[in-house]
Amino acid sequence: MKNWAGNLEYSSANVYHPTSVQEVQQLVADATRLKALGSRHSFNHVADTEGTHILLYALPQDIALSADKTTVKVGGGISYGALCRALEENSYAIHNLASLPHISVAGAIQTGTHGSGVNNASLAAAVVGIDLVRPSGELVTLTQDDDEFLASVVGLGALGIVTGLELAIRPSFEMRQRVLTNLPWDRALADFEAIASSAYSVSFFTDYTGDAIPQVWFKALDSEPALPDLFGATAAAAALHPLPGMSAENCTVQLDEPGKWLDRLPHFRHEFTPSNGEELQSEFILPLREAPAALEAVRALSGKLAPLLFISEIRTIAADEFWLSPFHRQQSVALHFTWKPLQDEVEAVLPELESALAPFGSRPHWGKLFTPGLYNFAALYPRFDDFRALVHANDPSGKFRNGLLDSVLGVPAPAGN
Repeated sequence: MKNWAGNLEYSSANVYHPTSVQEVQQLVADATRLKALGSRHSFNHVADTEGTHILLYALPQDIALSADKTTVKVGGGISYGALCRALEENSYAIHNLASLPHISVAGAIQTGTHGSGVNNASLAAAVVGIDLVRPSGELVTLTQDDDEFLASVVGLGALGIVTGLELAIRPSFEMRQRVLTNLPWDRALADFEAIASSAYSVSFFTDYTGDAIPQVWFKALDSEPALPDLFGATAAAAALHPLPGMSAENCTVQLDEPGKWLDRLPHFRHEFTPSNGEELQSEFILPLREAPAALEAVRALSGKLAPLLFISEIRTIAADEFWLSPFHRQQSVALHFTWKPLQDEVEAVLPELESALAPFGSRPHWGKLFTPGLYNFAALYPRFDDFRALVHANDPSGKFRNGLLDSVLGVPAPAGN
């Protein structure tokens, strides 16, 4: 069994497809080592195990609006595409979406996945309640009033198996999408925050070479005014794919044509279902104020990076309070790298890229390729030691642990300690 990108073969000895939460509880209680898998869009071993894997897609796909229509309760295996269609049918929405709507809600939230927007927090920010199966098989529900809530939402699968989530919703809204081409690097660096703040969601696409950023995608609320300034760039006259030369057929509608939130916030259409992704991904998150200097540091490496890149996307994300969120207590910029499927070459250059970003307080995306040994996580995350202690307290035998989590958190404490 492999991940979505095909770069990783899982190590599990057994694979189960539970159809009920009760079945999940029994599997967890009986297992020595166990992890859950959603849509398998992680590029590293964060969800791997040498024990039992449970795939959550067969769990009930129920979607239940609360009585006051301010939240929605969903099952752990549901995808954002399915959730969004159901919400829109009832004239509701969620605040943000990632590039692909095909990822699972639980998996995306556990690893800190996000969309874009200076004032838009990550996908986890919508969570107001989370159902977890603990190592004993006990099912618990945590809400914002619980001490462990902020540790568990972006929990890396270390605190339990997510079987349900309650998410804050809002009334449906309309958006339009416009693409600019050839934004001069000088202007981008001088006015980065202004450009990134000029629409509800903004994404820059580049390989860090040349004098200009090839594409900038602006996703604006229909109520927002038109762009006051093109920042020295040119408005695209036809729909574009982020990758040069690729057809825009599977991309969401552009050219300022209004449409519903779920058809504009992702980069790719809901009805387009990628069977696999022949690519690798890394992402590094740092304080927004550091964006110009960090981008200059990456540009200095463009000769080494560009031959390995399909494209890099630059986005912004608002701060949150989740203990292991890459956006914990900082308004952030995220530098996302979509690599060609050349794992040895990518892993060889990653430490140099990560070292170049280290002075800016870079935090890696938990579900993508990075080099754990290069990071002092306790210095990067103020609540890291608290998270580690909570993991040891809840899972002293390491049932939900694996090699990557051990490298991040340290060797599990002995049972009873």
